[in-house]
Amino acid sequence: MSDSILNPKLSRRRFLQATGAAGAVGAVGLGISQGGLTTIAKAQAQPVAEKSAETAITKSFCGQCPARCGIDVYTTNGRVHAIFGTLDNPLSNGKLCPKGHFGQYLLYDPDRFKGPMKRTNPKKGRNEDPGWVPISWDEALNIVAGRLNALRDKGESHRYATMTGRGWGYTDVGLLQEFGKLYGTPNGDLGHSSICSDASETVKHFMDGHHSYSAYDYANTNYLLVFGAGFLESFRPFNANMQNWGKMRTKPAKTKVTVVDVHVGTTAAAADRMLLTKPGTDGALALAIAHVIMTEGLWDRDFVGDFLPVTQPADPAAPRLPDPKFETGKVVDINSFKEKWTVGVAEWWNLVLKDCTPEWAEKITTIPAKDIRAVALEFGSTKPAVALFERGASAHTNGVYNGMAIHALNALTGNMFAKGGIRGYQMKTAWAKLPINVDDYMDDYAKSPDRKKPRQDGAKSAKWPLVKNMRQESAINQLNGDPYKLDTVIFYMTGPVFSGPDCTKWEEAMRQMYVIDTSPYPGETAIFADLILPDNTYLERLQIADTYPYEGYPISMIRTPAIKPLYDTKSFGDVIIEVGKRIKGPTSEYYKKIGNTENIIKWMCEGFKDKPGDNGVNDFESFKAKGVWYRKPYVYLQKNGVFYEWDGKGYNKVLTQEEVKEKLLPTPTGKFEIKVSELEHHADYVNKHFGLSAELAPFPQWIEPKHPGGGDLHLISPKLAAQAEGRGANLPHVSAMIQPTQGGNRNVYLEIHPETAKKRGIADGDRVRIKNEVGQIEALVRVYNGIRPDTVALPMIHGHWAQGRWAKAPRMPSGSPNELVANVSEPLSGLACFHTGKVFVEKI
Repeated sequence: MSDSILNPKLSRRRFLQATGAAGAVGAVGLGISQGGLTTIAKAQAQPVAEKSAETAITKSFCGQCPARCGIDVYTTNGRVHAIFGTLDNPLSNGKLCPKGHFGQYLLYDPDRFKGPMKRTNPKKGRNEDPGWVPISWDEALNIVAGRLNALRDKGESHRYATMTGRGWGYTDVGLLQEFGKLYGTPNGDLGHSSICSDASETVKHFMDGHHSYSAYDYANTNYLLVFGAGFLESFRPFNANMQNWGKMRTKPAKTKVTVVDVHVGTTAAAADRMLLTKPGTDGALALAIAHVIMTEGLWDRDFVGDFLPVTQPADPAAPRLPDPKFETGKVVDINSFKEKWTVGVAEWWNLVLKDCTPEWAEKITTIPAKDIRAVALEFGSTKPAVALFERGASAHTNGVYNGMAIHALNALTGNMFAKGGIRGYQMKTAWAKLPINVDDYMDDYAKSPDRKKPRQDGAKSAKWPLVKNMRQESAINQLNGDPYKLDTVIFYMTGPVFSGPDCTKWEEAMRQMYVIDTSPYPGETAIFADLILPDNTYLERLQIADTYPYEGYPISMIRTPAIKPLYDTKSFGDVIIEVGKRIKGPTSEYYKKIGNTENIIKWMCEGFKDKPGDNGVNDFESFKAKGVWYRKPYVYLQKNGVFYEWDGKGYNKVLTQEEVKEKLLPTPTGKFEIKVSELEHHADYVNKHFGLSAELAPFPQWIEPKHPGGGDLHLISPKLAAQAEGRGANLPHVSAMIQPTQGGNRNVYLEIHPETAKKRGIADGDRVRIKNEVGQIEALVRVYNGIRPDTVALPMIHGHWAQGRWAKAPRMPSGSPNELVANVSEPLSGLACFHTGKVFVEKI
């Protein structure tokens, strides 16, 4: 007889029995119904004896998303049972988002790998049993080192790669560049950012010199203009966004919010205005907003500049010459406009902006011109304000140009580095350097010119000269042997076989490589793996990381293990160090001196002695005790076109133009570049991909996006608040709340507009086939007025065929939405165009 999860008579003794020996989730069976979580089944674990509670609170930081919120982990009698936001952490402030509380369920996931294993079945496929056999860590590490040493002996070290997802910094992915340098491979860290959000970083790099995400001052902004970013669903840092939303919407001058998207999600539902734009047309909308700002004289003259005064005739009887201004369809004399902190505004007007009226944009976006004009007037006349964007606007073939048009709005209105605007970029933490120099351990092999091989993913090649990473190209390059085939690949916190575009190509590619998976969970990559080196979960690790960009001032967190590892697992950073100790030559000596990741952390914390945190953190032990180091405030401020630096008492130090270029606007010109120098330098490449002249190439402009797939409906895959980028797929608690606006839990629904559904004979709840030239999957339908008639939406969370018992349980959709996404990339950033494809939808 099972006990109801809502049974108020569930005793403490019965609860302890149910959560006793095998893990909070591992000890129980969780019933799932169409309505979600329903019951706790009879415990499989043996009852534990009653004993007095001994509760410890460990400082750590969350691992559910990149925000890195500080958490207090509650452990009683050796068992983790609760997680809360740390009260004195300036990011979490005692709060967490919905998924922040699920860490203990990841810890006690019953399907976790229990230790290292090797494959015995040489055949690889979705339905092939790998035939795992347990092995010791010594054997596992020797296997890896043996393969790497053998490649080095043959002069083929470039055929080893580590493919990473969102790591945590210095003690995991932060080790990989040095490892690659010592070992002799350009593929030491083939990152995942090209299937994440590289377009937004590229836009910032082009225009203001920072290849980074921005830090925002939301609490003080009066207008928030959101293009294709799930501010209340997934935009980083999500927890802090929700806190700031409360501040924005309850302060005396309530922040007005306008959302631009293709469907109504949580953010749009909570906003003041929603503009349903055609997919990929955000840039045209932003250009029209800029046009109105200029023609109405709303640009910030202190930051941007202004027309020079007109010299009037000496004769007072002569007609007075008109003051110059921006008028629709008319060019201006670029020499008559003197810029201050921008470059290229007048040229941009003449070449692009003068014709980008709201009426012009209406034809492209389908948004009424009157609404475009209203938003433009609001945004241009409200100070301070923020325009932000993410993949809804940028995951298209024109994504960087879209982003440039949007980011230009922040400069035109003087909201760069301003209070209540884009505050700037995250300052660096006062870490100490390691007392050991990697260059001292480079042998002749590593230094040889023969090691100058291209990256296997093609990043920085002639084909992709401007990109940082190209994860989606690796599978194709492996199959084609271009530039070469990889032999041995370690995967860390990434699963492109499920999450990459045209993801089934990875199944073919992984048959041609020796795959080492480090996930603690039996995901799709593990099905194709030859070796399993299971990582600790984040509640079992000692680890440090800087926050993702938040409010600009430096913040760093530390994870202290709440418990010892439950199983025979090992933190990824220590795995890399242990492999390094087994590599021939001076590499082994380097890693023997490093020892382990704990030594690295202790060395780096020495920097806190000279720069203690505001909370008194000044060494490793105080860092563990507090869980966070930070130093407020963000030290730079732009006000009325003047840049200031904090002097300890206030923003009193005025920065020179040279100092602004060094510290805040490190572009070639030292200014915000509307006319982008890097695109001028790559004008031939831009012409090849977009057909633009050298004169036009550097400016934000409207580029028609390409929509592959051959279907008649646009397909997008929006993120959800509990999604955790797919890591929660095997947690029933996540499934129970995964798609709240559509009632999705066991199944995630395809959103489709009523008119679109009616034309296809589809009713709410029907099973449909979604197909295109790339692939096909099945899903259940939710007929929804809040989506455009030309678009369908299917979040990427379900559809797993591995990852654990609940993840691969029968549910809908039948596969990953990425099985429908063509492998098409934005040329300037390399971002995979997840939102640009088209599909057919038909009733089954």
